[in-house]
Amino acid sequence: MTRYALRRLAQSVAVLLGVSVLVFAIMQLVPGDPIRAALGQQADPETVAALRERAGLDDPVPLQFLTWIGGAVTGDFGVSFRTGETVLSLILERVPATLSLAGAAIVVALLIAIPLGTASALRPRKPVDWFASLSSQAGLSVPDFWLGIMLILVFAGTLGWLPSSGYTPLTGDPVDWARHLILPAITAGVSSGAILTRFVRSSVLESLGQDHVRTARAKGMRARDVLTWHVLRNALVPLVTVGGVQLAYLLSGVVVVEFVFAWPGLGQLAFQAVESRDYPVLQGAVLLFAFIFLLVNLVVDLTYARLDPRITYRSAR
Repeated sequence: MTRYALRRLAQSVAVLLGVSVLVFAIMQLVPGDPIRAALGQQADPETVAALRERAGLDDPVPLQFLTWIGGAVTGDFGVSFRTGETVLSLILERVPATLSLAGAAIVVALLIAIPLGTASALRPRKPVDWFASLSSQAGLSVPDFWLGIMLILVFAGTLGWLPSSGYTPLTGDPVDWARHLILPAITAGVSSGAILTRFVRSSVLESLGQDHVRTARAKGMRARDVLTWHVLRNALVPLVTVGGVQLAYLLSGVVVVEFVFAWPGLGQLAFQAVESRDYPVLQGAVLLFAFIFLLVNLVVDLTYARLDPRITYRSAR
């Protein structure tokens, strides 16, 4: 287990280095002057030249990369062309909002997927199964921006129960934080819930047909205990995999949801960096997204053994 974890960690570092090379190379291939794009075409030439020199853009490209990756290792991702703030401070400023939204959205997704997928698997080809199938298809088909706008029209415009946009830090006012979080979390969580519902259904169906489940039933174990201890526990293994990927996706920033609700998360920061060609911010954000994906996948893999003791890592050695 320890050897496997160390090997996966080394692989993650190699992948992260490859992503950093790719991101830096793509930034270099984009035509145009990023300093002019960030400061505007009317910017003073002396100011543009000073910023180019300070950002190291006059250095050879290999030296620029080594300087950037060396700084990134120590947490120094450079300075924003647009605001003059450090990239790390801009990212850390957005992390609480993204963590709030991603955490609440994955909770919404699980609250949809586990009961609906389980009920669907226990009663195949029954009305509840058809309802679950139609609901998951609708959840995947409905665009996030449309669902978000409809929720705003109903719950903010017509009923006036919840705010239509904005963000309040948890430490500032927990109640107002929760009120602002409900609609974005539902919007971001519905599509993930639809995906997870299908996996829960197929996993529970597979578990129901296994020998140890039939044996437990033959011994007279109550149906509720069989479902809890023998079916759902096994069904959690694939759910952890897909749920981990969905969580990583949400942590990487749900750009559309963040724009609909004016949510100041990492996705909105990355989009603003693309618009203004703020390369240091964009490079830092993409590197952080890659790190999140690799970290979540590593945690998911290591969680397997805890959920299912039959899974070992001998084959991976």
